Amino acid sequence: MKQVRATRYVTPLREGGSLPGIVEADDLGTYVCKFRGAGQGLPVLVAEVIVSELALRLGLSTPRLVVLELEQAIARYEADEEVQDLLTASIGLNLGVDFLPGSVGYDRSFDVVLQLDTLQHLRNTEKMLRETARVGRIGIVSFPNFAHWPNRLQVIAGRMPVTRVLPYEWYDTPNIRVGTYADFAILAKKDGLTILDSFGIQAGRVVRAWPNLLASVAVFKFERG
Repeated sequence: MKQVRATRYVTPLREGGSLPGIVEADDLGTYVCKFRGAGQGLPVLVAEVIVSELALRLGLSTPRLVVLELEQAIARYEADEEVQDLLTASIGLNLGVDFLPGSVGYDRSFDVVLQLDTLQHLRNTEKMLRETARVGRIGIVSFPNFAHWPNRLQVIAGRMPVTRVLPYEWYDTPNIRVGTYADFAILAKKDGLTILDSFGIQAGRVVRAWPNLLASVAVFKFERG
């Protein structure tokens, strides 16, 4: 990917749960910066790069990605303390997404918006889902299904689950929350989202029968109702 250097921080996008921001760069471009110091951390940024490449190969319209270098001076002159803390924690290389002029507030800009393995890391999941359904014609989310039967057995035994999909101990997990296949279906209805398709994944196979019980990962395809 192309690497550019941020020259000016313009404004935060507070609709995003990880507080991304619009920045200008030395190639005269404008980008939405996904910060490495945000709550979701580097793994989610890596996942976004992988998913973007897959979407491009499928012929879907997605913004161009760049490696965005952030220097200390950018953070030093930011008045907002919350933003300044985020910028300071993100000095170095971050992920930049090509900003489309007029795209802030613009509905259904993209064919598909993918949120893969991110819900459990975000503080404001509902806002993220509403924004996903707003800017994309279709949204696709995936997340660990806490109701998978091995997890249930470990909870019955009095322990927090540790599995291949949930590999962390309770004291060092990056997950802010956990949810289930059934929970998401209820949340989607509450937020006015129409589920177009849903299934589970277990060991690389699609699970459509009893996915809340038999699948370690939940997948939903939805649109704004």
